[in-house]
Amino acid sequence: MICGNCIAKNDRFATYCPFCQISSDRTPLPQGLRDPPAYSPPSSSRPASSIFATSSHAEEPPAYSPLVLPQGYVEIGDHNKEIPADVLHFVHPTQDTVSSLALRYSVPALALRKKNNLYADNLLAARKTFLIPGEYYQGPSLSPEPIDGEEEEIRKSKIRRWMVACKVSDYDIALLYLDQAQYDVDSAVETYLSDEMWEREHPLACLSKGKSVADRPRRKFGTQTGISGQL
Repeated sequence: MICGNCIAKNDRFATYCPFCQISSDRTPLPQGLRDPPAYSPPSSSRPASSIFATSSHAEEPPAYSPLVLPQGYVEIGDHNKEIPADVLHFVHPTQDTVSSLALRYSVPALALRKKNNLYADNLLAARKTFLIPGEYYQGPSLSPEPIDGEEEEIRKSKIRRWMVACKVSDYDIALLYLDQAQYDVDSAVETYLSDEMWEREHPLACLSKGKSVADRPRRKFGTQTGISGQL
């Protein structure tokens, strides 16, 4: 509603009825539609030059400081570039955590978990080695060298991976399959699983060669020939 004082003080309402929306003067709008009053901005004591500053008098923003990249940083985004090899880090059981490794190598913690298939940060304590993704870091390993050497640690890591994947605790069988596959873990696991499938499909062939169920190696953990006694 519009009060009587507003109607009396507004000169436009003398020729226009806000209730009927009809104007007695000529208007470009058809009758029955609202013909809004012209808008005039409120008067201001400040000069227009101070309100609307031109671009010529506007101050330019300060220049950006140069970005300091961390040591070993590799820019990603160009898929044509060859991604460098991952860096092997030897885990310290009491000092290394996912957060500390992320800060030390300037690598996101999410990238470290994804690269190493780590579903929980507390599982890092059970590992001896940890991979630093090469697309984020390119440089030397920041961990101390192990006593047995880096190559020996990599070999033992592949043996543990094969034994866990195949659920075999016999160290000699692990060495046999990995030596034949030249320490290619995926190929060695595939060969072992295919042999297991052949034995299940041809049980009589195994018995004819003198191989009985009792002669097969026990595929359960906890024996004296397990990984804890060999590594």
